[in-house]
Amino acid sequence: MHENIITANEKAWSSLAKDHYEHYKNMLKKEDFALNPLVLQGLGDLQDKKVLHLQCNTGADTILLGRLGAQVTGVDLSKENIYYAKELAKEFGMEHLQFLSSDILALPKVHEGTYDIVFTSDGAIGWLPDLKKWGQVIAHFLKPEGFFFLHDAHPFMMIFDEEALGKGALLPKYPYFDTAPEYDTTIGGYASEPLEAENYFFGHTLTTILQGLHGAGLYLTDFQEYDRCAPGMGGTKVDGEGLRYYPELFGKLPLVMSLWAKKRPEETRFQDFPQPAKREV
Repeated sequence: MHENIITANEKAWSSLAKDHYEHYKNMLKKEDFALNPLVLQGLGDLQDKKVLHLQCNTGADTILLGRLGAQVTGVDLSKENIYYAKELAKEFGMEHLQFLSSDILALPKVHEGTYDIVFTSDGAIGWLPDLKKWGQVIAHFLKPEGFFFLHDAHPFMMIFDEEALGKGALLPKYPYFDTAPEYDTTIGGYASEPLEAENYFFGHTLTTILQGLHGAGLYLTDFQEYDRCAPGMGGTKVDGEGLRYYPELFGKLPLVMSLWAKKRPEETRFQDFPQPAKREV
């Protein structure tokens, strides 16, 4: 089943690739175009760091990482995304960046090397069907002294109706504990017009995310929550840093989160967290 989902999502994202390329080509020409400030803060000094950027889309953020001195490899499921990522790299003098197309969960089969930082952000992990394998991939490519950094939507906020949020209302729409993917027939909207394309999105719980990392021998070194987010991740108003927020909900609910993790020494690794007993309702 997961193979069909991955194939559908690859086709859906490929349908957006050219539009995303055009959008980010224009953005990269602007002097003030920069990484999400929450991501920039979370990654720290990138000079000469080897960075593995998972789910890089058409490579705009990968190029921004490179501009900060990082040696970056960007990976994305969509071959079309990677084609346009390479085009962007050429056009902006960043040919030294490496891009490759792969299902993230199968990346160790097609790529070698270890990295100081493994990184993914802004709406990425919901497109992955298996966070246990995801955690294993991260651990596989991470240097013993390196760290993993994730910045993404807060799982709690993923349950609410998007249109109602824009009006300051909290209407639960998506079951938090439902492991089935949400099926949709349109995709896009933040860097292109929405297009018709079948796709599947997983609303992973915070437990699922943490277990995916923990089961692969990683441990959290920090965790932060924010009531502001990057464009495309929610919000109706923009603050002075270019981050978006909901005025009626500001300071009340977490829109996005950041987490940092490192590899646990072999002798101290554990299995998955024990599962709570199911309750009869």
